[in-house]
Amino acid sequence: MIMRIFLGLLVAVIGIAMVIKTEFLVNNFGRIPFFDKYLGSEGGTRLGYKLIGILVGFIGILLATNLFNNFMEWVLSPLTSVSKPAQEQVQDSSTE
Repeated sequence: MIMRIFLGLLVAVIGIAMVIKTEFLVNNFGRIPFFDKYLGSEGGTRLGYKLIGILVGFIGILLATNLFNNFMEWVLSPLTSVSKPAQEQVQDSSTE
């Protein structure tokens, strides 16, 4: 439990650092043409790094609070409901 919290907070801090130190990332890792093309001509790479940092921070908070599995089940629930066998879907609709 302690290790999960520590790992989650470490990932969240890395995400926050990516948002704060975006210029450092651009100087050391360079520009990403995909981000420049779709997120703006001059600041697209910076915005892309910030979006990735926000996503990493969010995942870190989910890991620290042990909600990652529940969140992924919720996100993927439309796909998993399609993969249910037809018999279970018939039983579910008959009980309603």
